[in-house]
Amino acid sequence: MDLRRRHHVTFAGRDDAARSLVFAHGFGTDQRAWAQIWPAFADEFRIVLYDHAGAGQADPAAFEQHRYLTMDGYARDLNALLDELRLQEVVFVGHSMGAMTGILAAIARPEQFSRLVGIGASARYLDGPGYRGGFSEADLNALYRAVTTGHDAWAEQFAPVAMGNRDRPELAEHFANTIKRVPTDAILTVLCSIFQCDYRQAVQRLQRPLLLLQTRNDAAVPLEAAEFLHQAIDGSTLRVIDAEGHLPHISAPERVLEALQDFVRAPG
Repeated sequence: MDLRRRHHVTFAGRDDAARSLVFAHGFGTDQRAWAQIWPAFADEFRIVLYDHAGAGQADPAAFEQHRYLTMDGYARDLNALLDELRLQEVVFVGHSMGAMTGILAAIARPEQFSRLVGIGASARYLDGPGYRGGFSEADLNALYRAVTTGHDAWAEQFAPVAMGNRDRPELAEHFANTIKRVPTDAILTVLCSIFQCDYRQAVQRLQRPLLLLQTRNDAAVPLEAAEFLHQAIDGSTLRVIDAEGHLPHISAPERVLEALQDFVRAPG
């Protein structure tokens, strides 16, 4: 299958731009999550947006459960997509699982990337000895049970916690509705691939500049997890932005743009 159709790839910006800016969304969203971010770079970059398998308008047949039991499947998709588009040394911006997708893809194929931005990124969500990922085994077991017994009800509970910004309930409502569109079996597979992963050793092999953006209050990724990632990756930069919630590119796009624009536009 044509990977552009498989992942519902869309383009914006300048077709003749010397550099490409690739965006990868996080769990429960799709490429539309970047609608308030990419236009700021449209005059300088070729913009590439796509949907992960199992999300948005990606071809439903693309989601094969055995392929996406870990984040590595999404990283292989990204590498293959960049090959099909014949893109090298891209500037990459990813959110949450999208951020880890980019990091793993850049470790496997460093020539495809020049620099990366990770928003709300984590190498490990499960707590462990000397490490705070934000979730205990009991937390995750309860989460999986809740999804299995009531997909829509769980989405309505999870969305406000992840989004934060309780004074703007329309943000969480929109997020919950996008989660509800994903079939329950696909939701469980994606959640397992995210929450059961442990890339704390793997991320140390990244050899490209990385900017980590973290909000001051993220229910999904505590600051300690972001700090671990920063310390594990040589040459990375961690910026805590004045925003809350796990999806600041949606809830506080002006803060995200302020934090990433110089990094994205830097030469090389």
